[in-house]
Amino acid sequence: MIKDSSELKKKLRISFTDPELFTLALTHRSMGSKNNERLEYLGDSILGFVIARQLYLQFPQAGEGMLSRLRANLVNQSTLAELARQFKIGDYLRLGSGELKSGGYRRDSILSDAMEAIMGALLIDQGIEACETFILAIFDHKLQQLDADNWHKDAKTRLQELMQGKQMELPEYSLINQSGAAHAQTFTVKCTTPYIETSSVAEGSSRKKAEQAAAEKMLDLIQASGL
Repeated sequence: MIKDSSELKKKLRISFTDPELFTLALTHRSMGSKNNERLEYLGDSILGFVIARQLYLQFPQAGEGMLSRLRANLVNQSTLAELARQFKIGDYLRLGSGELKSGGYRRDSILSDAMEAIMGALLIDQGIEACETFILAIFDHKLQQLDADNWHKDAKTRLQELMQGKQMELPEYSLINQSGAAHAQTFTVKCTTPYIETSSVAEGSSRKKAEQAAAEKMLDLIQASGL
């Protein structure tokens, strides 16, 4: 049963003049033509801008290349899906019967799109300042965690260096699923390491992106384990 979206607004600490926009942001395309894809398009754009501006201010010595890599490390499907899970957004999604049966409310792509759609809805409803405040609030912890020594390194490199530092075998990445049309495929990759027993699984629009996302999740798991 879909939970009342008003609960989610309280969790996210946002309000809407037009509540229908928030409902639309939580509506997947499997529900029909009236869905969150257009709002997701807007949210993707404003998210990229807000994070880019914040990184520009936060790292005044960084060049364009490093800023781009930093932004890519934050603005990606894996990170957005992780944030969506923190707020249990999957419990509030309006999905068609097929997506419900296949567990779409757990899928990274659907969760990340909904997160961006909420940003787009907030932009339309209240303007760029309210949207920027919301984005910076939910990304605050990740922005504060950025390490000046590692900001230029991608997740796979950081994970590999961690394993080498511990004199352990390197991480292994295995493709566990590949789906979708040729022009819009989704790759699912599992990452395993000898450091912890738990493996990480992530999706991406290419195998390379999925491996990076799985490495990022593995780094988060290792950090959470306290090892």
